[in-house]
Amino acid sequence: MRGFPVARSSRRCLDQKSRAIFIQEKERIRCGWLADWVARLRFGFFPPSPICELLIISNSQQTGLVHIHRLITGMSIEIPEGLTELLQSFTVEVLRNQPRDLLEFALQYFTQLKDSETREASFGNDQNSAPRPGKAVNFIDEAMQIDSENGEEEDDDDEEFIAPVINRFIRRASVCAEAFNPDEDEEDKEPRVTYPKTDEQRQRLQEACRDILLFKNLDPEEMSQVLDAMFEKFCTEGEHIIDQDDDGDNFYVIESGTFNIFVKVDGTEKLVGCYDNRGSFGELALMYNTPRAATIIAISPGALWCLDRLTFRRIIVKNNAKKRKLYEAFIETLPLLTSLELSERMKVVDVLSTKVYNDSQQIIAQGDLADCFYIVESGQVRITMKRSRTKKDQEEEEVDIATCSRGQYFGELALVTNKPRAASAYAVGSVKCLVMDVKAFERLLGPCMDIMKRNIANYEEQLVTLFGSSPEIEQQSA
Repeated sequence: MRGFPVARSSRRCLDQKSRAIFIQEKERIRCGWLADWVARLRFGFFPPSPICELLIISNSQQTGLVHIHRLITGMSIEIPEGLTELLQSFTVEVLRNQPRDLLEFALQYFTQLKDSETREASFGNDQNSAPRPGKAVNFIDEAMQIDSENGEEEDDDDEEFIAPVINRFIRRASVCAEAFNPDEDEEDKEPRVTYPKTDEQRQRLQEACRDILLFKNLDPEEMSQVLDAMFEKFCTEGEHIIDQDDDGDNFYVIESGTFNIFVKVDGTEKLVGCYDNRGSFGELALMYNTPRAATIIAISPGALWCLDRLTFRRIIVKNNAKKRKLYEAFIETLPLLTSLELSERMKVVDVLSTKVYNDSQQIIAQGDLADCFYIVESGQVRITMKRSRTKKDQEEEEVDIATCSRGQYFGELALVTNKPRAASAYAVGSVKCLVMDVKAFERLLGPCMDIMKRNIANYEEQLVTLFGSSPEIEQQSA
C-alpha cells in the first residue's frame, strides 16, 4: 500500500499560514464532508468548494491527478488507486438504502468491506501476492444495527496518511460521475420532446408518477413538461428492461407489472429486490453518467413510462439543483435556524418540499392532528382562531390573531407539544410554503426546540391582548 502524498511532502513545503489552512481542510474532510457531498451528489452537481474539487476526479488514466485550485494554487494531488471506485460504490449504496444516520451507515459499510478483504486474504493461496479485487458491500437484506462508540481523535502530526488500496469494484471503473453546474447553459438549447397522449393516458401517467420522490419538488409547469416528454412502453414476461454495466438511456416509472432486480456478485447474478406494480428505476446512471448498477427483468407483462436522459437532466437534475441553491440561501436568512451547523442546514434543505396555495385556501385547520411544519417562502398567511361569542353561546367565530410573511413559520407548536392544532391558517393571495414533515422536524430541528418553546409565551400574550384571556396553548397548541 502507498501513501497519500499530500499528507507529508506538500506539508513540508508550506509556510505556517498555508499549513494552518491545510489542517483546517483536513479536519473538514475528516468530520463533515461526507454527508454534505452525498446530499449534493443526489442532485447531480458539486458546489465550488475545495473539498468537492478534491472529489471531482480527472478521468485521465495517464496522470491520475486532480487540482485543488482554491486550497493552494497550482498544487497537484495524486489520487490513490481505487478511490474513484470506492466512492462510487459507497454512494450507490447510500442512495439505495437512504440511511437515517449516514455516519453509522458508512462505519458499517467500510468495516464490512475491510472484513471481506481480510477474509479473502486469509483464504488465499500462492497468488495472494497479486492484488485482489474488492467487493462492494450490499445492505439491501441487512438491518442497520450499530452501537455508537466514541472514536479516538487522529493526531494532526506530519506522519504520512496511509490510504487503503482498492483495485476495482464490481462497477465499471472507467466512468466517473459527471459534474453538473446548474449555472451553466441558462437557456435550454435542446428542443423539448413531446409525445402526444390521450386524456386517459395522461391520467394513468399522473397516477403512476404521484408518489415518485424525484418529482416531488417540481412545480406544475415543470411537472407538465415531464409528463409531455414521457412515452409508454409495454413489456413482456422475461424481457430485460436494463442490463447491468450498460449505458443509461431512460428513466422508468412503473405503471403495472412485476420486475425483479438482479446484481452481479462474483460473476453470478443475485436477486436483491422486486418492484410490484409501482416504483421507478434507472435514475442513478442518468444522474451520474455511470453504467447501470443492476439488471431489471420483467417477470410478468407490464407497462412502463420512460423519460429520456437529456430531458431527465434538463428538467429534474437542473431544476432540483437550482432550487437547492435558492433554498440554501433562503434558509441562511431564517433566524430560527441560525443555531444549526452548516451540515445540519444542508440536511434541512434536503427534506423540504414546496406547496403552493391559492387565495383563501386553508393550509391547516384548527383541531386537526399536526403532520407538517411550514415556512413561508412567498406571499402571506393569515392565522385565525375560533372562539365563542359569549360563554353561553355555542356558535363560534374566527378571529385573526396573526399574519405570517416571507421567512416566518407556523405550525410548529403542535409538533413541539404533540397536541392538535389550536389555530387555522389561510393563504392571502397566492402563497408558496416550504414544508417539512413531522419525522424530519423531530430529527433535524432539535437544536431549535428551545426557541420554539419560548414562543409559546409570546403567543399567550397575543391572545390575552385579543381575547382578554389566554387559552392553554401548552395543552392545545397551534
